[in-house]
Amino acid sequence: MMFLTCCKDPNIEPYFPPVPGKEDEDETDEEVLDPAANIYNNYEWVTKIRRSHPRLFFNIKTFEDVKARTLNEEKAEYDRIKSRIDLLLDKEIVFENPLIDDGTDSNDHKYGTNAAEAAFIYKVTGDVRYFDLSKRLLEKVIEYYEYRNSHQLNISWYVYSRLHALMAYDWIYNDLSEAEKISIGRSLFNALEFMLPSTSRSNFYRENRSGIDGGFYNNQAMEWYLGLVFHGTGVNDTKALEILKRGYDSHKSVLQYRENASGDDGGAASGTLPYCLADYPWAENNFFHSFMSATGGYNITTQYDYLPNFVSYLYWNLLPQNREFGFGDAHHTDNSIDFAIINMHLSQLVHFYGDRFPMHASVARYIMNELYPRKVNEPTSFPMARFFLTNKHEGVSAFNPSKSLPKARYFESMGQFFMRSGSGPDDTYATFTVSSNLLNHKHYDNNNFLIYKKGFVTLDTGTRPDGIHLSHYYSRTIAHNCVTIRMPGEVLPRYWGSRAPHEADDPVPNDGGQNNLTSTKAVAFDEQDEYVYIASDATGSYNSLKTNLVLRQFVYLPPDNFVVFDRLNATNASYPKKWLLHTAYPPQQVSPQEFYASHEQGRLVCKTIYPENSTMEFVGGPGKQFWSDWKNWALPYGGDNHPLYGQWRIEVSPATAQNDDIFLHLIQVGDRSADVRSLPTAQKAEESGMKGVQFSYANKTYKVLFTTTGKAGGKITITEGGSTIVDENFTSTIKQQTGLALR
Repeated sequence: MMFLTCCKDPNIEPYFPPVPGKEDEDETDEEVLDPAANIYNNYEWVTKIRRSHPRLFFNIKTFEDVKARTLNEEKAEYDRIKSRIDLLLDKEIVFENPLIDDGTDSNDHKYGTNAAEAAFIYKVTGDVRYFDLSKRLLEKVIEYYEYRNSHQLNISWYVYSRLHALMAYDWIYNDLSEAEKISIGRSLFNALEFMLPSTSRSNFYRENRSGIDGGFYNNQAMEWYLGLVFHGTGVNDTKALEILKRGYDSHKSVLQYRENASGDDGGAASGTLPYCLADYPWAENNFFHSFMSATGGYNITTQYDYLPNFVSYLYWNLLPQNREFGFGDAHHTDNSIDFAIINMHLSQLVHFYGDRFPMHASVARYIMNELYPRKVNEPTSFPMARFFLTNKHEGVSAFNPSKSLPKARYFESMGQFFMRSGSGPDDTYATFTVSSNLLNHKHYDNNNFLIYKKGFVTLDTGTRPDGIHLSHYYSRTIAHNCVTIRMPGEVLPRYWGSRAPHEADDPVPNDGGQNNLTSTKAVAFDEQDEYVYIASDATGSYNSLKTNLVLRQFVYLPPDNFVVFDRLNATNASYPKKWLLHTAYPPQQVSPQEFYASHEQGRLVCKTIYPENSTMEFVGGPGKQFWSDWKNWALPYGGDNHPLYGQWRIEVSPATAQNDDIFLHLIQVGDRSADVRSLPTAQKAEESGMKGVQFSYANKTYKVLFTTTGKAGGKITITEGGSTIVDENFTSTIKQQTGLALR
């Protein structure tokens, strides 16, 4: 195949480009920037696009600042890139596997990124060898695109290397001959335009046609950059403008979706952190950079003030040792979020918002400096991204928010509550889940709670292999700390994922759980120094044929106690009800209503107060870790025994079948070394139609009562040293919080 190698044609007359930085110096098409102008609607921004190149990430006027940053603060990173590109100067370009099924699994597509790196080095140094290399790489990678297009094969699941190919063309554009601008440009434009979503061709294998609710690193993301680079170049101006407008509209839709997910609290396009902390932020950041550089500086970030609140959402998710709770489609291997890229994304946030949101930027700087310091050779899909962060905001200093936080934070649009006693390694952390504005990577886990105390003392269980464990166990209600009501014959919806080749295509098991990812509503929330109160109605997340009430009230009593109260109805008394809690290691039963379990240095002790006559069953161990509907939904290729995948669960059931039941559990967490195994002071409490629990802890006596009929409600009384410090009814409203919500 001729295209697999590359060499210079001696019959072509050499072209000597001008010195970089001198091109278009006399450009007069740039009007005076009006920061107050609203150019973001009706495509008025099209009239502001610079006629000159480059346009992507920098322009003629801003390049000197980029170059200065590159050769000073970022000199080490620049030298690493240059050393890598120098190895390609005299190398024959060979594509190792041009017919591989999924181009993501090959390095061949990365020549697009190399072409941009060579172009950038040329812009910095003026060394024509890098111009020649960039052009050579660009021509070869275009041939690669054309070849895979002709065989209906993808380039990569991620669009990033193709964006770099566009960057390369944009950055060397001024120094190409007029013939090359058209010939190379037309080939690049046609190859990439063919990859855009279209009904006129069939999908390629592993072609990323995901929507606006994901990371937006799909083929559709190319539209904005393709149109921006080729606008007004004479290659295909009509089509380029059409694609450009379409790309702008799709990015607006992505950002609107993410703004809805964030609300006024903070959040991301997914509550699953490995997604929203890794690749998702590139969609926003690259769009901002390119819009501003192409229009001469119009600050489009003023239209998207939701983004700074992401630092609040991130901070509340953080657990000691750079861990997270493992919400949604997290792998649960170690629940680590030790991602080097976090520093990069927060650096972008400071760059864009440091002037208008200095406190958010200060918190971002604290997270960057203290929790996620920059690493040498940080893995990134955009290796030159830091060169463009020229807004230093030196007056923004790091601020540790830990002593200014409330006891709990409700991220309403994300459907997540977070609670903590503090922000240190010995503190207690918890989260509670309700429905949200987004479904991306969310499980059937409404009213689920998780607790971390020196270890994961409760768990979201299972993992996400290529097999039906994902759809038949991991995503189901039974894999979470929820309640189930099993109606015989119920058919539950299937989650995403597919079976492994050797697995049978079994129907989704009837775990008695939820059939609706939405329809759970938080009905009350309050947080004070002495307690946090949440009431959540999950009735709508269950089949209406089997229940007309699933109400959970969750009380956190800092630092180490939790009261969980559930009111459940089964439309048929014979439908079994179960209260679930998952652990990493075998729980130890100390009485018919009491058990304890440990993980790492943490310990959980749980006591059933109601039902008064209940049964407690431990399910798990080898061959039953992922037990549901009389089958163990094992991982397809082994590895079932990993502690954080969950090895055991506790099932509490009423001893007598009836339509309506209440469950009340007192949970205490602490240091494993204290070897607490029971809660001897805990006893039931009743008062004026309410039922609850009374107990003592750390010189305080607590009485927590709940209404057993009607709307969610109750009362809390806390005494210390003979004095009453809290005596009040639980709220029936949602406490409002916004932004950082610092005290």
